[in-house]
Amino acid sequence: MTPAAEPAPAGAAPEPLAAGAAARREALRAALESCRSAVVALSGGVDSATLAVFAHRVLGRRSLAVTGVSPALSSHSRALVRGLLAKHAVPHLWLPTDEMAAPGYRENGPERCFFCKDTLYAALAGLAESRGFAFVLDGENADDAGDVRPGRRAAAARGVRSPLREAGLTKSEVRALARSLGVPAAEEPASACLSSRVPQNIRITVPLLRQVEAGEAAVRGCGFRRLRVRHEGDLARIELPPADIPRALAPETRRRLSARLSDLGFRRVAVDLRGYRPAGLARPADPARDLAWLVGGPAPPTGPAG
Repeated sequence: MTPAAEPAPAGAAPEPLAAGAAARREALRAALESCRSAVVALSGGVDSATLAVFAHRVLGRRSLAVTGVSPALSSHSRALVRGLLAKHAVPHLWLPTDEMAAPGYRENGPERCFFCKDTLYAALAGLAESRGFAFVLDGENADDAGDVRPGRRAAAARGVRSPLREAGLTKSEVRALARSLGVPAAEEPASACLSSRVPQNIRITVPLLRQVEAGEAAVRGCGFRRLRVRHEGDLARIELPPADIPRALAPETRRRLSARLSDLGFRRVAVDLRGYRPAGLARPADPARDLAWLVGGPAPPTGPAG
């Protein structure tokens, strides 16, 4: 027998949505109903968390949120998932994945994201088939549709559906829906996997990812919420929103950042004065103009690049 959908908890009426967003919310409900049953890829961010909660409202036990566990999943993301599960009784499973076994992922070329997502979606599709779920869903929203993402090809190849995008919900509308549902990550900054902090063609290793994760935890521990620590060999290049940069360069915070990142093995530490850009994977910096050095300084010339 197909489990019945569970009703929304008492007192959980959503806040009013902007004109048009209410219709898109109903379109989201219809998209989920058309799935009949689904596995929802849950990374912990606002998009996937909102989809997981809303899918549970619509499908009840016919939905299962699944988090792929690998070295590229940060402790911060795991904590976001646990925070969601503490507040919402969403059926959930932690599923080990092994993208590190794919040479194309470890080599960290332009297609790294494809190999990562293909590994994840293959595992989710296998789980869905074995447990009788009709679809695998991800949290892509309407604002993501124009991005060039190799991972989208993996989703298409595996038949993954994106109900937020299908319903036309933008990022701001997803956040509004998250607030109305009581999703803890409603205001959480967007965050890609840890491997996105490593320049292309630098081989991905578990120790390198752990160093990135610890570096970002150190910066977060200094009171910053939106951040990246780009791993560039012996250099930790810190990206922060422009409004946060003066605070990072204040003497006490500067001292704390320098000490913490140096302790993690970075011989050089700098704040990128150009600011935080989530998609800024390949932004060569002018060491004299673009970086405020906290530890060390520009690397000596090594000759022409090969």
